Amino acid sequence: MTACVAGHQLIAPDVKLGRDVQIYGFVNLYGCEIGDETRIGSFVEIQKGAKVGSRCKISSHSFICEGVVLEAGVFVGHGVTFINDRYPKATTSAGELQTEADWTCQRTLVKRGASIGSGATLLGGITVGENAIVGAGSVVTRDVAAGATVAGNPARVISAPSLI
Repeated sequence: MTACVAGHQLIAPDVKLGRDVQIYGFVNLYGCEIGDETRIGSFVEIQKGAKVGSRCKISSHSFICEGVVLEAGVFVGHGVTFINDRYPKATTSAGELQTEADWTCQRTLVKRGASIGSGATLLGGITVGENAIVGAGSVVTRDVAAGATVAGNPARVISAPSLI
């Protein structure tokens, strides 16, 4: 494992870093896996159970939560947020603070070569297809087909993949 690390970071000992990973300042990584030659910008958090493939670029101020898998070559723009709970609550029906036992993590898969524009929000339980594009500021609430371009709130198809 070799990594280029700059500035202040919190990288937990349980993080699996690939070869030649670049990590910039003020990053928080714990319990995750980062593939070879990936770049992680400043002010990024990647939580336990998240997996980032090789040669990905995660731009600054992005949040990748538990249950997210980014395959190889994925681009994540600035300020992208992944969500793994569609119905979050602070407390149980009994009024106690929730724990990990009180909810189910919704998984998100972003396939090889996809690009997520800055400021996008992706709800849990979806798949973004290979080479798909999510426009900046979009809110993705359902699956995105391979090669499609989606944008808006909620995100809608603005360019479908060619059927050649």
